Amino acid sequence: MADGKGLATSASDLGAIESALQREQKKVALVQEVSRALSTVGDLDALLRLIMEKVTVLMEADRSTLFLVTEDGRQLWSKVIQGGSVVEIRLDVGEGIAGWVAQTREIVNIPEAYADQRFQPAVDVKSGYRTRSILSVPMVGALGGLVGVLQVLNKAGGPFTTADEELLGALASQAAIAIENARLYHSLVTQNQQLLDARRDLERRQRELNALYEVEKELSGALDLDDLLSRILAQAITVLGGGAGSIALVDTDGSLRFRTVQGPAAPRLIERTLPHGTGLIGWSISHKMPLIVDDPAHDPRHAVEIAKETGVTPAHIMIAPLVDGEDVIGGIEIIDQRKTKRDGTPWTEADLKLLVLIAGQAASAIGLARRRSEQSKSDRLASIGRMLAGLLHDLKTPMTIISGYAQLMAASDEGHQREQYVEQIQRQFDLMAGMTREVLAFARGETDLVMRKVYVNRFTEDLTTQLGAATAGRGIDFQVEATYDGIAFFDEQKLLRVFHNLARNAIEAMPDGGKLRVTCSRDSDSLRFTVSDTGSGIPPELRGRLFELFATNKKGGTGLGLAIVKKIVDDHRGTISCDSGAGGTTFAIELPIRRTTDAD
Repeated sequence: MADGKGLATSASDLGAIESALQREQKKVALVQEVSRALSTVGDLDALLRLIMEKVTVLMEADRSTLFLVTEDGRQLWSKVIQGGSVVEIRLDVGEGIAGWVAQTREIVNIPEAYADQRFQPAVDVKSGYRTRSILSVPMVGALGGLVGVLQVLNKAGGPFTTADEELLGALASQAAIAIENARLYHSLVTQNQQLLDARRDLERRQRELNALYEVEKELSGALDLDDLLSRILAQAITVLGGGAGSIALVDTDGSLRFRTVQGPAAPRLIERTLPHGTGLIGWSISHKMPLIVDDPAHDPRHAVEIAKETGVTPAHIMIAPLVDGEDVIGGIEIIDQRKTKRDGTPWTEADLKLLVLIAGQAASAIGLARRRSEQSKSDRLASIGRMLAGLLHDLKTPMTIISGYAQLMAASDEGHQREQYVEQIQRQFDLMAGMTREVLAFARGETDLVMRKVYVNRFTEDLTTQLGAATAGRGIDFQVEATYDGIAFFDEQKLLRVFHNLARNAIEAMPDGGKLRVTCSRDSDSLRFTVSDTGSGIPPELRGRLFELFATNKKGGTGLGLAIVKKIVDDHRGTISCDSGAGGTTFAIELPIRRTTDAD
């Protein structure tokens, strides 16, 4: 009997050993499975769920909870709670069993939870669950940093053992490293995504800068407003795709006029006007809003009848208003008649932003071109006015002389004397005609000298008559002093114009009277003239630009006289200089005494 009992006991022990061996083999297999899973799962949420599932089975527990440390290291929070419900638990480090483990980094194995003062039963009260035994271990990463706390509850068959502590500690270390790797992986993925986003943003900005640079190049090469608009539209279509487009500007009455059009509808749409607010472009201009419309035919704002009339059936339209300061001066639209742009993609907000940038650059250029055009017109009108004022002023002298000779003719009965008066009057008319021609030639930049032989003594006599009449009654002592009375070659009428202009300036410089001297002499191969006055002199700020067009300090002055003087002297291949001070001003002119040609 004893032998039988011994055999039965041995068989029972053998069965228990086999059962324990099977459990250990199962644990080894689970540990290996956990190890493989932890090394392959990259998603953090999936990794935490896997850890909970495997740890719960491996530790023969009822529940398991994984707490992660927050970034500031002050709290723990549960990422996954198993057991039929998901409840987020937040604990301060040092609070509860898990908080104590996080603070001390020591393993806690409690056979009876309610007997430990560190246990907080509030979760049990809230969930209706009864916690009995607890095993909680710290999760320490590869570099020694605390990753979290791994905790299992209520082992089947009794409290957790020392072997359970070792096993859970090993699993916690593996899990900590896996979590760190997953976090590092996600950090790298995030950084890579940020780099990709930064690269896309940089490429977009580079594209914008390149587009704006190309637009600026086109703008700088434009000859007039129409050429400017055409270049802007062509560059916008090149940069953003689309097969056609237009730029409409707001007219003075508020209507829209298509100033430039590219595409098949150009001949039918160019210079066409639309009432204010008509069509998508009118809506964009009136509301100061850019827009993309991918199905214009079904948009109530689209001018369907005009589109049919011009033969335009757009699949996509992108529009931006042209805003110059506070004013909307027009709009630019790009049209594509296909399902997508030429590169196969639809227009995006980034494309619209780029069109807005181009529109802003274009609006500034258009506004500047308009202002320059208006200023140019104003300047031309002002120049014409100043030139006419100067001419009319110069015509007063010959008209006064004509009036005087006409009166003398009326009082004279001698035929010979009357013929002389007629000749003098004719000379004044010739002088007046020469003055008008000279002003027109100067305005056109023309050089048309009539070089002929002139008797200097007769020229100085005419000069005495002309300037004497201009200075009469002004308290001016005027004289012409000539030491040369031979022959010279020059344009007599133009040179008379020179002395008229110089004398007029001298007279204006001596409002209370003074002396005006004109001298004529020969210096080797040059004919030398001087015109001197005893006026107040030329202001220092004008001396450096004395012969520039419109350089004057006189109210209502034109500055045209000395500019014409300089041109006439230059056309004669002569020189002119000025010496001015408080005692007066002297102009010195030297001309070649012999005839000169272009071949000289």
